[in-house]
Amino acid sequence: MSDNSTLTPARDIAPTDEDTARQMVIAAASQLFYARGFTAVGMDELRTVTGMPLKRLYRLFPSKEAIIEQVLQVWQETWETSVTAQVESTQVPRDRLLAVFDFLAVWFSSEGFRGCAFINSFGELGASSGLIAGIVRDQKKDFQDYLAQVAAGVGAPETLAPQLAILAEGAVTTAAISARSEPARQARAAAEVLIDAAMATVPGNCCRCHPDSPGAEGPGS
Repeated sequence: MSDNSTLTPARDIAPTDEDTARQMVIAAASQLFYARGFTAVGMDELRTVTGMPLKRLYRLFPSKEAIIEQVLQVWQETWETSVTAQVESTQVPRDRLLAVFDFLAVWFSSEGFRGCAFINSFGELGASSGLIAGIVRDQKKDFQDYLAQVAAGVGAPETLAPQLAILAEGAVTTAAISARSEPARQARAAAEVLIDAAMATVPGNCCRCHPDSPGAEGPGS
């Protein structure tokens, strides 16, 4: 999740505040890393884009890996905020479970979409950087834990969350490779089947996730 707009050298920009300077570097690196990959973008290019001397870049960040670490943290915060907002946009139980796929449909159609930044970073750096691999594993676990929280909130069994997570992750990868948004709709349709099957195993809950059923909880209920 990143804005893939064109970057131009920020010459003559020399922020004196260290936090502002770090944010500038992270913003530039975020766009470049997502658009072109982590290996292809070096510190010299970040120096050109930000207009900062290389010496100052290394004073702000001791290594390129430190920049990547901060970029991944920003990406995780953006992902969590976006997915949570989509889920919280409805109080219909079944729609809350399907909300992540509605979010994916919009994301897949956005300009510059290149798949999951965390999977991309793991593919490039996971074998050589235990730090990056750990960050990616934590992000995937956090996503699954959040889905488990949403599922528990509507009375779904705990086994549903990892199934939905796998569907979502697979849709992201497929959409990136195929350059199509259709995988979001296909994954959503599969998720509906999984949700219905899971809820049917819960006594008294089999119809609760259907918005048109008598037992469904609608907005404001």
